[in-house]
Amino acid sequence: MLEYALIFWAGGSVIKIHEYQSKELLANFGVPVPKGRVASSPEEVAEICRELGGTAVVKAQVYAGGRGKAGGVKLVNSPEEGVEYARGLLGTRLVTVQTGPEGVPVQRVLVEEPAQVERELYLALTVDRSAQGPVFIASAAGGMEIEEVAETQPEAIAREGVDIAVGLQAFQARRIARGLGLDAGQQRSAARIMAAMYKLFMERDLTLIEINPLVVSKDGSLVAVDAKVSLEDDALFRNKDFSDWRDPEQETPLEVEASEYGIAYVKLDGSVGCLVNGAGLAMATMDLVRGAGATPANFLDVGGGADEAKVAKAVNIMLSDPDVESILVNIFGGILRSDIVARGIVRAYDETKSEIPLTIRLQGVQVDEARAVLDESGLQVSFAETLLDVEARLAESLG
Repeated sequence: MLEYALIFWAGGSVIKIHEYQSKELLANFGVPVPKGRVASSPEEVAEICRELGGTAVVKAQVYAGGRGKAGGVKLVNSPEEGVEYARGLLGTRLVTVQTGPEGVPVQRVLVEEPAQVERELYLALTVDRSAQGPVFIASAAGGMEIEEVAETQPEAIAREGVDIAVGLQAFQARRIARGLGLDAGQQRSAARIMAAMYKLFMERDLTLIEINPLVVSKDGSLVAVDAKVSLEDDALFRNKDFSDWRDPEQETPLEVEASEYGIAYVKLDGSVGCLVNGAGLAMATMDLVRGAGATPANFLDVGGGADEAKVAKAVNIMLSDPDVESILVNIFGGILRSDIVARGIVRAYDETKSEIPLTIRLQGVQVDEARAVLDESGLQVSFAETLLDVEARLAESLG
């Protein structure tokens, strides 16, 4: 189940924004970032390069890591070189280790002054669910290979939890800074950066601030050279400006469609579409799919307050996925009645004329009524009674 916990956290309940937007937020709260701005045409790239003295770093703005290794980041030494690079990058799809073979579109680039790098550090602030509070994560081994560091040298990653009742304490910031191997002056700068990060994190309802790398410049100053920020989508009513910052071009069309109907949906790379209510049950269900020898095609939590139309739209979205070969419905009817789910499923299949096989487990309120609706529909349904039965029935349907 832990295999899918991060998928839900990263894709189903947060709003992602671009690097240039993340840096704007950080700068507004006092975190030092490189001078520069975003461009959407080669001509704008040349103009910004000239403003920066000719030499600049041009970075593709996409919702994916691994841009540097994929050719999405380049140091250019003249406006002309910037124009040439931008022409070959803008309007293309960048394929990185995090995007899959289809890649993501590059519509904008960030053009900024190069950093004079002495050392690269890693500094992040996120939510520690086990401790039910924020946690700083830091490492002196920052840079592009931080994931590898976490796997091969876990002792090189330091963690410092924050009690939200009292906030980030000065001694905690100093302890993190000392662990990064900074001198006295740099420790004070790092403490100010961490205080700014914590203030931003709490005031704007964030789930992640990641600065990688936090660069120690040759003059001894600290600069956030790259940054990633994610917002809790349940807090959009307090942060309405974030809705305008979202870039639908970076998301799959099915995810965009689902978000318009308030459906928590994340496209995965499997063949079994999963319709569930409740995130915990959704992750357990995806493990059941694995146990049946298959792979989930999506995370989909239809929620407790869904009506027939919302359930039908959720099923429609799954049926629209060309990778889906089978549908698994695992619903515990409490707030969401089982008969509403059944009518929504029948409605979706009637609308699409789909013949994709169905495996269904329904428990809770109005189960008998739901079974009657499905029996009368004429759909070929394999019913499961228990979670173990779900796995067996799904395996049978997959042949």
